[in-house]
Amino acid sequence: MTASRVSTEVLANGHQGNGQWLQITPGERFRIHISVEETEGAFAMLELVADPQNGAPMHVHKNEDEHFVLLEGTLHIANGDKTFDAPAGTAVTLRKGVPHVWCNLSESPLQMLIVFSRGHIERLFREVAARENDDIATILDKFGCLIVGPALLESVYSISSPRDMT
Repeated sequence: MTASRVSTEVLANGHQGNGQWLQITPGERFRIHISVEETEGAFAMLELVADPQNGAPMHVHKNEDEHFVLLEGTLHIANGDKTFDAPAGTAVTLRKGVPHVWCNLSESPLQMLIVFSRGHIERLFREVAARENDDIATILDKFGCLIVGPALLESVYSISSPRDMT
């Protein structure tokens, strides 16, 4: 089945994203809107909310492109050698193999939809949320995602430098 046919069928027939919010690290949570199973691997769609000063470390996806659709707030992002701000209403595509990093530098939560095409990396998010220790690198490697640098700023909390909320 082609990706366009899958997406048309999913959108026409509805989807069964579980709607359950899961935590990546304190201050960053996600829920799955359209699962990889529903699209036969073509894509997965997640909603992500990042509190102020939260973000991701510099990383590379080996297997999928990543597409952000900004719903609220402003995403501060570096994609390869370009750094820019993407406000609500903006869509940004990050190609596989290109190092990128993002964060929320604003005073309010950042909300975005993320579409991964190929969608199998959805399982990475589920495993990170369910982890029982801090061996995140093993989970990331399993899904072809490598951390290759720090967050954009030292003050930004990320999966490799989580905020202690206890």
